Amino acid sequence: MSIIYGERVRLRAVEREDIKTFHEYVNDPEVTRGLALSLPMSMSDEESWFNARREQNEKPLAIEIRKGKAWKLIGNCGVFGIEMPNRSAELGIMIGDKKEWDKGYGAEAMTLLLRHGFETLNLFRLSLRVYADNVRAVRSYEKAGFVLEGRLREAVYKSGKYDDVLIMSVLRSEWTNRKKEK
Repeated sequence: MSIIYGERVRLRAVEREDIKTFHEYVNDPEVTRGLALSLPMSMSDEESWFNARREQNEKPLAIEIRKGKAWKLIGNCGVFGIEMPNRSAELGIMIGDKKEWDKGYGAEAMTLLLRHGFETLNLFRLSLRVYADNVRAVRSYEKAGFVLEGRLREAVYKSGKYDDVLIMSVLRSEWTNRKKEK
């Protein structure tokens, strides 16, 4: 797979040098509030994650934005849990650089990830899970074309309280129709 370019964002393969930055992101309580992480992560944990993903089809992708003539790493995303008989998978994303929040980079990265899932991997259905109180993420996913499918009531205990988990998805037909409209 080559680099996936959008208007302001690009997705590329994660490199070993990225691990240090990801380690900082996954140990920031504001960043992890929306992630399925509840314990501090060591560098060894991050290296294990990187090594495990390198050996699978479910390779993580680095999210970068253009800064002048250079590219700046702001997070990562990926396709995982691929079920080829059903042609479905889950998506995940983390914008770890808080200075780049609320600028639409997450929605653009997710749109690129959808394109990769439908047009490169030939999948039919792409879904994700998001905490109901993560309003910023829900808005971003809706902007990228995700539809609310369901709600797992009080399914996660995070920061001293239970929260609902929303299931959102995009079907290939919805993706195709959105592309035609643009």
